[in-house]
Amino acid sequence: MDSKIIEFINWAKRNNWSIIEKKEKNLCLKTDITSRYKVIPSEYVELLKRIKQMIAPNEKAWFICEDEYNDKSEIVFKWNEFELISLEAAKDDDEWKSEIISWWNEKLPIFLSVNDGYSFYAIDLSNNKGSIVKGYEPEFEETEEVASSFEEFLELIMLNKIKI
Repeated sequence: MDSKIIEFINWAKRNNWSIIEKKEKNLCLKTDITSRYKVIPSEYVELLKRIKQMIAPNEKAWFICEDEYNDKSEIVFKWNEFELISLEAAKDDDEWKSEIISWWNEKLPIFLSVNDGYSFYAIDLSNNKGSIVKGYEPEFEETEEVASSFEEFLELIMLNKIKI
């Protein structure tokens, strides 16, 4: 998998993505993240160990990296921004809020976009599946599977079959 991550980083550089690579290849996510998402696929962890920031050329889409998960980023959107929007929409409906939180407990957001409205990609952690799903506003919790794995997701981006 290391080679797919390196291939993707090199592709992104050639395609004018704004990339800041880490000097040290380590990862330290805050407890809120590691307790909520107990099993993060190793392929995505490998990207997080290598990249501090990765923003698409139009600056309207980006991978969520360690600083975003640890709330140390200058990016205005929080890593769980769309969950927060859904919870705000639920207002005082505790049952609806509980459903939203349960849903997001099984979907780890990995990529956010503000192109043509809000959308995201997430790793589906239900049933240890690891597929990549895409969600859109206004119903963020209604998603479609776009790739069977993180590696396939990167490949589809490089092949321009997933438009970023």
